[in-house]
Amino acid sequence: MESIRDKVAIVGMGCTKFGEHWDMGLNDLAIEAAYAAFEDAGIGPDAIEACWLGQCIGPYIGTASTVPAEALKLQGIPISRNENWCTTGLESLRGAALGVASGLYDVVLVLGVEKVKDSGYGGLGTGRGMTPVYEARRTSPGSFAMIGTRYFHEYGIDPEEGREILARIAVKNHRNGSKHPKAHFRNEISIEQALRAPIVAWPLGLFDCCANSDGAAAAILCRADIAKRFRPDPVYIKGLGLAADAGMPQFRPGFGWTSFPSMVASAQQAYRQAGITDPRTQLDIAEVHDCFTITELAIYEDLGLSARGKAPEDVMAGFFDIDGGLPVNADGGLKCFGHPVAASGLRMAYEIYRQMQGRAESPERQLKDVRLGLAHNFGGPPSLSAVTILGRDPGHP
Repeated sequence: MESIRDKVAIVGMGCTKFGEHWDMGLNDLAIEAAYAAFEDAGIGPDAIEACWLGQCIGPYIGTASTVPAEALKLQGIPISRNENWCTTGLESLRGAALGVASGLYDVVLVLGVEKVKDSGYGGLGTGRGMTPVYEARRTSPGSFAMIGTRYFHEYGIDPEEGREILARIAVKNHRNGSKHPKAHFRNEISIEQALRAPIVAWPLGLFDCCANSDGAAAAILCRADIAKRFRPDPVYIKGLGLAADAGMPQFRPGFGWTSFPSMVASAQQAYRQAGITDPRTQLDIAEVHDCFTITELAIYEDLGLSARGKAPEDVMAGFFDIDGGLPVNADGGLKCFGHPVAASGLRMAYEIYRQMQGRAESPERQLKDVRLGLAHNFGGPPSLSAVTILGRDPGHP
């Protein structure tokens, strides 16, 4: 099987501030992100040969592929609209990368954009779902909270101790997000604040849950062999993983809630392509799908960043802090940067891209010598997982 490694490069990226943009529409957000990416790559819209659009929430679903055509004046070129739950952003990036790697296109645009706050979409999601029988009255916090109760039981963790571990993750991500000018939330919190916050779905409190946000992110991709025509420091795609599970995986006999087959499979696909054998030591940065703090804890183990049952020890030891062995969610993650669903994966890639180029928004945020990074999205009940590996240097994992 042939690998995608080093065949495609990212030569420009843009990202809006995530948050409540009551004064901006879908087109406004798309224009801001895309034109920031154009400027970063030193090109204009006329250089784009094809576009992959990620967009999946609210009353805008019927817009199909018209947002790039209208807002960016990209009429007359192929535009593919993708909706794949929370993996939409990275799936759009994957589709664009395959289009370039196939030789069909030289330069393409990837755009993820979402207007959630005034769409009528509720964060708790009560009453929504893919099936009226299986998911009646299901909520996202309620579903993901079951990871927590099962994890505590499986590994003999006292519930109050478990909640403190989750609070530590929330504190880490708030601290990181407070330093990023484009984050939705920029407030540091304490362990005590996290533990005293109102319960949303036990054991998850208010600070264990990410927020719905408006926002957009964009990337310019090109053939790796022409990347340095655009900039001296392109970032190369090393691996692309995507895996889907049944719509209701929890109804399968033996499903345990502490591990997710799609998450393991997507990571292994990307690792094989990138030549990664020990992600815990080989990765320099990771952006993972912390829709809830307990999700981040489970992700550590399914992605091989922690041994099974050992993620709590790593959290408490500060291994995933910004100054730890492997910084995770250095920009605040979904928890603080925000979660405009289709834009989240590209926002993760944006953080890794800029860290690799030494262009973090402030010196205190800049990590040292970032060469290999991972972006990960996880969506559905949950049942979909996407992993993208990016690298600074061609020819190496």
